[in-house]
Amino acid sequence: MSGEINIYGVFVPSVLGWMLIAFAITTGLRMLLGRAGLYRHVWHRSLFNLALYVIVLGGTVFLIHWLQS
Repeated sequence: MSGEINIYGVFVPSVLGWMLIAFAITTGLRMLLGRAGLYRHVWHRSLFNLALYVIVLGGTVFLIHWLQS
């Protein structure tokens, strides 16, 4: 697998696509957590959201690599 994607002559790192996928998943999870009222158990909402994004990004990268091998 290449580490870059060629978009009209501009090389974009493939991790950018993974980050966009993880951001979309995290946005959906944040909406679900907000509607369920689970944020009232979180001490610092911004740090929790950042940690959630990092976990989802790691899972996305792992899943993509696992599916390609």
